Amino acid sequence: MQSRALEVLVGLFVCLGVAAIFVLTFRVASVNGVTNGGSYSVTAAFNNIGSLAPGASVKLAGVRIGSVTGIHIDPKTFQAVVTMAISDKNNDIPTDSSAKILTSGLLGAQYVGIDPGGSEKSLKNGDHIKFTQSAFVLENVLGHFLVNMASKRSASAPSSSAKSGASGSH
Repeated sequence: MQSRALEVLVGLFVCLGVAAIFVLTFRVASVNGVTNGGSYSVTAAFNNIGSLAPGASVKLAGVRIGSVTGIHIDPKTFQAVVTMAISDKNNDIPTDSSAKILTSGLLGAQYVGIDPGGSEKSLKNGDHIKFTQSAFVLENVLGHFLVNMASKRSASAPSSSAKSGASGSH
């Protein structure tokens, strides 16, 4: 009888674990829309967007104000053009604001961060954010670091001909 109660308890624990993962998945994915109201669309071009994907957050001062609705390549500049839907509640973002791709935590999801400028004019539907900063790609940084370390080692190591010449003189 005690074995049966233990099995039921373990089953209940597993069901709670699955339910918790389900809830966390929907919270992280931000399934809910941008806002209950309307939104306006703006674009920004980046040299590298890392792993940014449609549905990613758009944040201003750490507060979610919209989401990424689309990504495509500009055939003339070969830059990634990111289309964002921003809540109508945030219709006073200056036109000279900048957009950068940031990461939540060390290895978290990427999102677009907006840094407000100082212009008197505000972004409107269809506007383009001119000032952008591409994603910080950890793999690229590690690759550069390893290449630099390898080149420093090869430059500081004595050549093999110098070693053989020194040993032959004795």
